[in-house]
Amino acid sequence: QVQLVESGGGLVQPGGSLRLSCAASVSIFSISALGWYRQAPGKERELVAEIARSGTTNYAESVKGRFTISRDNAKNTVYLQVNSLKPDDTAVYYCNTVPGMFHWGKGTLVTVSS
Repeated sequence: QVQLVESGGGLVQPGGSLRLSCAASVSIFSISALGWYRQAPGKERELVAEIARSGTTNYAESVKGRFTISRDNAKNTVYLQVNSLKPDDTAVYYCNTVPGMFHWGKGTLVTVSS
């Protein structure tokens, strides 16, 4: 079973930054699209950023210009640089394929609060 392990979350003040990481237990080289999702309390999980094997990226409007997704195929790791954080960004962040085909990991909690 493929394992996805997210890390890098934490408590940060509004305007702050974090770098989230997602390590996969399998090679991600051939995976066509990988993404970061988030689920805020009481809301459904949503896709916020995706990256194709070519390196092409797409972002949800709510995070465009603030979040940057990247992938390191050699390390089987996907990253999400999150800047200019807002309280509305508070959520558990997950990575998976797009659409989500692997078993979901535990995610990493990002809390934006002063």
